[in-house]
Amino acid sequence: MENHLIELFNNQKYNKNNFFLIAGPCVVESEDLVMEVAEKVYAICKRLEIPYIFKSSYRKANRTSGASFTGIGDEAGLQLIKKVGEKFFIPTTTDIHAHEEAAMAAKYVDVLQIPAFLCRQTDLLVAAAKTGKIVNVKKGQFLSGPSMKFAVEKIRQAGNDKIGLIERGNTFGYQDLVVDYRNIPWMKETGVPVIMDCTHSLQQPNQAGGITGGNPALIETIAKAAIATGADGLFIETHPNPAVAKSDGANMLRLDLLEPLLEKLVRLRAAVI
Repeated sequence: MENHLIELFNNQKYNKNNFFLIAGPCVVESEDLVMEVAEKVYAICKRLEIPYIFKSSYRKANRTSGASFTGIGDEAGLQLIKKVGEKFFIPTTTDIHAHEEAAMAAKYVDVLQIPAFLCRQTDLLVAAAKTGKIVNVKKGQFLSGPSMKFAVEKIRQAGNDKIGLIERGNTFGYQDLVVDYRNIPWMKETGVPVIMDCTHSLQQPNQAGGITGGNPALIETIAKAAIATGADGLFIETHPNPAVAKSDGANMLRLDLLEPLLEKLVRLRAAVI
C-alpha cells in the first residue's frame, strides 16, 4: 500500500492485503443519515479488516435539473463530514468543484475528490494539490485510462505526490456508461492507487425526466471484475433507502446489502492477489 494511504489508515486495524473502501451516502442530507451510514459501514469494515474512508458530498454541483437537491449548505455539510471523521476516527473525503473550494474543503476532510467532468481543469487540480491533501481524480467519462497520466503529472508538478485515480466508466451512447477494465492496469502504470467507482459507473445519465437513472443490480458484477483486474480500492455509494435519497438514489447500493457484498469481495481478493 502506498505510504500516504498507510498514514491515512493509521487509526484502523486492517488486513494489508485487502482493498480499501470509500463509501457513504452520495450527499449530506442530514446528521442522522451520515452518522447511521458511517457507523454501520465502519463496523462492517472493522470486522472484515478493510481500511475505510467515509465519503459524502457537501454539495452537488453537477445536477441534470436545476430543481435537483444540491445540499444543506456548504459549511453545514462539511461540518457534518468532519464530525463523522472525529467520531469514528476514520479519514473522510468529499468532492470539490472549483479551485477556490480546495482550501475551504481541506480544512474539514483528509482526501479531496475531483469530479469526472472536471478532471482536466488545471486550476482545480493545482489548487487541490497545493492543499497537501491526498487528491483522488475521477477519470472523465470521455477519456481513456492512459490519458489520465496528464492529470497525475499536473498534481505532481504542483508539488504533491499523494494521488489516486478513480475509474467510473465511459459514455456509451447518450444514456449509458460502460466500463473498460483495461483502464485499471493502464492507470496503475502512473504509479498511483486505482479505485473502481462501482456505483457511478452504472449511471444512466441524461434521462428525459431530468433525474439520472442507474442499474444497481450490477454493482456486485462491477466490483468483482474490479478486484479481479487489480483495483486497489472500491468506491461504493450507499444509503439505507435509496428510493428516498436526495441524489443518485437510482444507482446507490442499499445499505443492508453492503456487508454480504464485501464478504464476497474479501474472499475474491484473497484468491487473486
